Amino acid sequence: LHAGIYEYLLSRGPDYAVAAEAFAAASGVATTEDSDNKDDDKNNHVENGDDKKKTRRSTGGGGPILEKKWTAVPRLQRRVLELERQVATNARLHAHRTGGAADNGSTNNNNMMPDRERRMLPRPPATHTLQSHSAVVTSVTLHPVYTMAASASEDGKIILWDHESGEYLRTLRGHTNVVTSVDFSPGQGKFLASSSTDLSIKIWDVKEFTCVRTLRGHDHTISCVRFVPPPIGALFLEKQQKTNANEATGSGGIDPSDAGSKFIVTASRDATVKFWDLETGFCDHTISDHSDWVRCIAVRGAKSLVGSGKGKDTEEQASSSSLALVATSGNDRTIYVYDANDKRAKVCELRGHDHVVEALSFLCSSRLPQKGSSAPSKKSSSASSTASTWDYLASGSRDRSVRLWTVANGGSCLMTFRAHENWVRGVLVHPSGNHIISCGDDRSIRVYDIKSNRCMRTMEDAHPHFVTSLSMHPTLPIMVSGGVDHTVKCWQLD
Repeated sequence: LHAGIYEYLLSRGPDYAVAAEAFAAASGVATTEDSDNKDDDKNNHVENGDDKKKTRRSTGGGGPILEKKWTAVPRLQRRVLELERQVATNARLHAHRTGGAADNGSTNNNNMMPDRERRMLPRPPATHTLQSHSAVVTSVTLHPVYTMAASASEDGKIILWDHESGEYLRTLRGHTNVVTSVDFSPGQGKFLASSSTDLSIKIWDVKEFTCVRTLRGHDHTISCVRFVPPPIGALFLEKQQKTNANEATGSGGIDPSDAGSKFIVTASRDATVKFWDLETGFCDHTISDHSDWVRCIAVRGAKSLVGSGKGKDTEEQASSSSLALVATSGNDRTIYVYDANDKRAKVCELRGHDHVVEALSFLCSSRLPQKGSSAPSKKSSSASSTASTWDYLASGSRDRSVRLWTVANGGSCLMTFRAHENWVRGVLVHPSGNHIISCGDDRSIRVYDIKSNRCMRTMEDAHPHFVTSLSMHPTLPIMVSGGVDHTVKCWQLD
């Protein structure tokens, strides 16, 4: 700053020369004359050379330093204010990671409500609109660990995005026709499965962006693909079993401990549901209960309830929640629920829709086996509420309705929401178990409150065309949607 003032006085002409010299003497600023002095001492030669460089920089013809300082300060102040606002916004968005308040539960400095729980519901406007597809986006999914989203399209491409920054990452090419569905593997999300109307299922290595296996066996369009949740106590999830798995698989197989699953399940227009062994690549089981096109699949991981709770009701709830389930439906309007492991026995049949069922969803959560507590807690008064939420299954249909089912005790319809004005194309059960989110051909995304049995939020014109798919992260505050407008939109959760 002193050097800038000194330079400014010199630039005013000889009338200010005396003032400039006086200011230089008072402030200790090196003058031009000082810069011409040389020291013959070798020990100080380098230091003096640096001093001269600094003097030339401060007094040479590099432009008005003071004016640059004056313009730089407001610019830096604006930048500081922008960063402070960004920090405050990120603190609100990611408050769920630290419980939403201070560790002692006291009110924070912003006078926010103490211990206030976020609802984590989507709100407009969209934070990012991702554009790269040249045709309808048919399916979207979120990576369980990274800020990565995958989208499938009728243009035959799978595109990976960073949903936090809105940046394009990579395009996976290999299918020769419409890609109908994509799904990340549970756990670390090392693999991505995709299905297509070219009658193939492909498994992609997310790290290397390469196709590691192609499965064939369906006779018609493959509508959906999902990784099958592993059972409780699955040995292949333990890293110490890796060596044995590799020996049995060979160099071309997929290690189940890496994939977090041993099987994938697919639905097809040939009216069958097939289970595929990831290690061998062969079809392990085929279900032919459906009489028409099977369009959608939902999967749920197993959950063991452990605690001090006893009694017949507690045992029944624990047994129903301890199963990893697969639900399927389609043109025959019937929802079949199967045990995902063992003999794939049928758990229940759910009937009630009047038109084609387009979407199914269990509670949004990790698909790896989980442990729950049957003892009362602050968030759940009993094991009953925990088990009933875990048994939720939502369905969306062309009859414009969204239905909530329970798969416990033989299965039954709990409630029906009729808010959409056109076909329902996607549906999600919120991770909290308190809400259902749906999208449809009326271009809207709607949020339903389960307790009050009403539509509590409507995001009109979420896409300029039909909204085809939804995906929500079980822990991060992000939801993505795909549409007929060829775009993927990212929505922050409030």
